[in-house]
Amino acid sequence: QVQLVESGGGLVQAGGSLRLSCAASGRTFSSYAMGWFRQAPGKEREFVAAINRSGVMTSYADSVKGRFTISRDNAKSAVYLQMNSLKPEDTAVYYCAARPMGSGTYLGSHEYNYWGQGTQVTVSS
Repeated sequence: QVQLVESGGGLVQAGGSLRLSCAASGRTFSSYAMGWFRQAPGKEREFVAAINRSGVMTSYADSVKGRFTISRDNAKSAVYLQMNSLKPEDTAVYYCAARPMGSGTYLGSHEYNYWGQGTQVTVSS
């Protein structure tokens, strides 16, 4: 089992940047595929980015491709989401998620077993 804690959210103006971090407990972090999802008020949770266990494979939602970058540091048991050129429509609660099996990247929220509590990102226009 793994526990996830997100940090790094906040209020930023459009065009700005934020870096989200997700710290994981446990000694087997490198065996987990990781993902970032977000949920805006009144909307369903949606996929943002995913990374495989080793960090060599990544996937992105079309809406963030070219602006967001997911990365991980297995030695630090952490996954990151660098968000550049932020837009008001990026405003949401951002969640990291972990999947203990599989070698690829996973885009569906149902494919993840563990979730953090979320961190709020607000982008003002």
